[in-house]
Amino acid sequence: MNRNLGQSSLRRKRRSGDPMAAYDALPEPLRGWLSQAALPWSPVSAKRIWSRSLTRGLTPEEILISLSQAEARTLARDRQSTTFKTKSHV
Repeated sequence: MNRNLGQSSLRRKRRSGDPMAAYDALPEPLRGWLSQAALPWSPVSAKRIWSRSLTRGLTPEEILISLSQAEARTLARDRQSTTFKTKSHV
């Protein structure tokens, strides 16, 4: 069972703790972005990126743009991997 993660070739990780409590503790702009994300980001990793980016002087808008770019790169890698596997079985 894939537990609603789709047919991704990306590595899955086990999480500990209460992910909903971690999600609820996130800043509102980050929660909004995560609610629309294409990938199942963990609240802990999203918060880590958010905090690190704030200390580097990025604005919340710039952080959300960088998260979207990171997600797009990950999705592109997944598409390439899936395309390669599909073509190699033909």
